Amino acid sequence: MGSLADEIERYIKEMLEKSRQRAVRLNRSQLAEMFDCVPSQINYVLSTRFSTERGYYVESRRGGGGYLLITRFPISGNEDVLDLINSIPKQVSQREGRDLIQRLYEEGILTKREALLMLAVTKRETLIIPPPEGDILRGYIIRAMLQTILKEGFRS
Repeated sequence: MGSLADEIERYIKEMLEKSRQRAVRLNRSQLAEMFDCVPSQINYVLSTRFSTERGYYVESRRGGGGYLLITRFPISGNEDVLDLINSIPKQVSQREGRDLIQRLYEEGILTKREALLMLAVTKRETLIIPPPEGDILRGYIIRAMLQTILKEGFRS
């Protein structure tokens, strides 16, 4: 059995899978009650596991009628991949890079081997340059690797 964060993530992903609109509307308090945790634990899961880099948009309304609207944005074609590459910011933190690479792997854009190689070369320990220069370098490396991997006809 995984951690509480893993269980919350799994539940939300299952709800998204069942949704035809690739979106789900949830109540933060009800989720917290269901998982016997505080609402801040739900916030933690949303911010770390349902980020833009991972292909999600989270809209949050607080208060009595508050809700969470979680939308999944899949990558559906070459134009989406090119848009994604072009939208990579100048500076990319290690976490943002990891989330982006994981998303591309989960969507079938990258093979497991490609994803593992990208993760290895963009780790803080590999770059050995502190932020913000290391984050700028990571952004350049990720863009260059994706452009190379995704060139038409490159794959066999």
